[in-house]
Amino acid sequence: MSSLAHPGIQKVTTALREAGAAEAALGVRVLDQDARTAAQAAAALGVPVGAIANSLVFDADGEPLLVLTSGAHRADTRLLAELVGVARVRRADPEFVRAATGQTIGGVAPVGHPAPLRTVIDEALAVHPVVWAAAGHPRAVFPTTCARLAALTGAPVARVARDEVGSAAR
Repeated sequence: MSSLAHPGIQKVTTALREAGAAEAALGVRVLDQDARTAAQAAAALGVPVGAIANSLVFDADGEPLLVLTSGAHRADTRLLAELVGVARVRRADPEFVRAATGQTIGGVAPVGHPAPLRTVIDEALAVHPVVWAAAGHPRAVFPTTCARLAALTGAPVARVARDEVGSAAR
């Protein structure tokens, strides 16, 4: 894939433009290879793994919860359940992710979903002047900031992890 013509990428760039983030839409990059993990994305971009905004979809008592977490963190499901006020948060299966986002695991963007998703953003992303988020395809990413992600999604910025996992993060 060498162009931005993929339908998933188009949905994300349209959503970014409509949200007033044209600069992010213009910054979408298509990588040479899939970057389904934070470590892969960081290596392809030459940035710290913590500057990758992992888009993780969870099942929060049957409803989708999108967590944009630093690639240097592993989201803590008990902490997330407390944060959003549900009994249980667990990792969603690929079908649940696709139904909620219209995107596949590894390419889930913060925007461009069929309907708005409840979202939480990892406070650890705020230490990076630029963070990279998926753009609707496992090879597509765009540069942004933690503050811009919060503005785009209407999500709170909070602690979502209890420990650092370094470059082994996914």
